[in-house]
Amino acid sequence: MAVSKIVFPPCLNKGAVIGITCPAGYMPIEKTEDCVRTLKEWGYHVVIGKTIGQQYNYFSGTDEQRLDELQQMLNDPAIDAILFGRGGYGISRIIDKIDFRAFRKNPKWLIGFSDVTLLHTHIHRQFHIATMHAPMAGAFRDGGYKNQYIGSLHKALTGKKASYNSSVHELNRKGKGEGQLIGGNLTMLAHACGTSSGIQTDGKILFIEDTGEYLYNIDRMLIQLKRNSALNKLAGFVVGGFDSMKDTTVPFGKTLEEIILDAINEFDYPVCFGFPVSHETANVALKIGATYRLIVSGKNVSLKEK
Repeated sequence: MAVSKIVFPPCLNKGAVIGITCPAGYMPIEKTEDCVRTLKEWGYHVVIGKTIGQQYNYFSGTDEQRLDELQQMLNDPAIDAILFGRGGYGISRIIDKIDFRAFRKNPKWLIGFSDVTLLHTHIHRQFHIATMHAPMAGAFRDGGYKNQYIGSLHKALTGKKASYNSSVHELNRKGKGEGQLIGGNLTMLAHACGTSSGIQTDGKILFIEDTGEYLYNIDRMLIQLKRNSALNKLAGFVVGGFDSMKDTTVPFGKTLEEIILDAINEFDYPVCFGFPVSHETANVALKIGATYRLIVSGKNVSLKEK
């Protein structure tokens, strides 16, 4: 399968405008305060959407309200990037109603993770435009804006190419691989299978992360990806954080790492565990669609943007 050329939105200079919206779960407006202050310190102007602090049951507004605000920010030529407040659940309820015509003509960085993974995979699959898997507005709170992971977002927005190192894990599989980077939250990747948002992974580096799932469900989702041929012809496999994992009363009988290795044991691409991309603090900015080189050795793991 031929790999499509990726279009990259412009990097952000001082004076650029970043819109903040919540297309999924509810988020109190107070949780954006550190983010807004930091973005202004970086030299950006900020537009805060009405969905921030708005609540409709679990969501940050009705489907129509969340869709309308995201659509407005996608269409507005004065907004240079969109930073999502939080994930949760809700984008799959509106994604098929989003009009991407203005976005395709004038791409802008869309920044987020978790439920936002579906937006990343849809845009990558349908339009071949780069997006950014990175900390969202809520991650800046309580001094988080001072950490290296928030700093990696700033560097990515200003056009700097990423170069990350990760600690060595005893179950890593050594090797080198190069390809477009695709991935995100495992639940959303499995959720997208069989839809117009599903991932195409041949020759690409896949990364995954998740939170709060049962071990048997991780196994089920990986089998679903494998049956969909999403694990077969990778250039590399990057496993991020899987925090707050749960087991059933009758134990599943395998660790997370064993479940993952079982799913890919017939393939020979490089694999690394414990990469700093997750629902926790350790969550570096990654450009979906950009070409990266993965090197897994006995002394180091590196993922470098080409």
